[in-house]
Parts: sequence; C-alpha cells; structure tokens
Amino acid sequence: MIDRDLIEILLVEDNPADAELTLHALRRNHLSNRIYHVEDGAAALDFLFCANGYAHRRIQDAPKVVLLDLKMPLIDGLEVLRRVKSDPRTRDIPIVVLTSSNEERDVVESHRLGVNSYIVKPVDFERFSEAVRQIGLYWALLNRPPQS
Repeated sequence: MIDRDLIEILLVEDNPADAELTLHALRRNHLSNRIYHVEDGAAALDFLFCANGYAHRRIQDAPKVVLLDLKMPLIDGLEVLRRVKSDPRTRDIPIVVLTSSNEERDVVESHRLGVNSYIVKPVDFERFSEAVRQIGLYWALLNRPPQS
C-alpha cells in the first residue's frame, strides 16, 4: 500500500532501463523517497483517478508532478495527458513529458493538450541525470502550485 501523503513524483515509464536511470538520478539527488513508478498509461490513470488498485487513494492527494513517457503500451502518454488535463479534478497537476521522441507532432500535440514541459531524454547518462535532477528540484521543491 502507498502512503498517499508521501507521493510527490509519479514516474510513468515502461522502459525498465529508463525507469532505473531516472530513479537512480533522483536517488542520487535525494529526491527518490517520494516517488512512485508505474509502467504504463493505464496504471497512471488508475493512480491519478484513484481507480482499481489505487481506490484507497484520494484524488486530492495528487503528486506534485508527473514525469510522463509518451510511447507506452495499453494507453500512450498523449492519451494520459488528454484525460488528466481535461478533468477539472486533475487538470492542475503539472505534467512533464520526459521522452525519447523528438518528433515535432508529439511536441505540438503535447503542448496543445496542456503539458507543462516537454523534455527529450538526453542519451548521455550524466546529461540525463542532470536533467532529471533539475526537473525533480524544480517541480518537487521550488514550484508553488495554487492551494486547492
């Protein structure tokens, strides 16, 4: 069971290697104790909308930020983004697309749907680690969302 008060970052990533690199970078920068990882878009929607295995959560206990991959099985990242940003209960959750896709149509569609930031994963581990560190510090520690 998840302690709902501890989740600050929801990582939605289907690639085990990319998920481990992200988690490693967050741990290295002391940001990993409040992160929860799901491996596909369907699980992300269940988590965010408190459905199925996450029915014990409260929708008001949203993470401070969602790190969202685009290319995933079951439900892709664009559909997750569409559903989250179209629901008044979840639309204010910051979503950072963290993906290997540099395709212009993905960038344009993500922004049209309301993404807060679109970041292409650097190939080099040190650059990737630094990007994740900056994302985590900004969204989990520095950003001030409106009080609900």
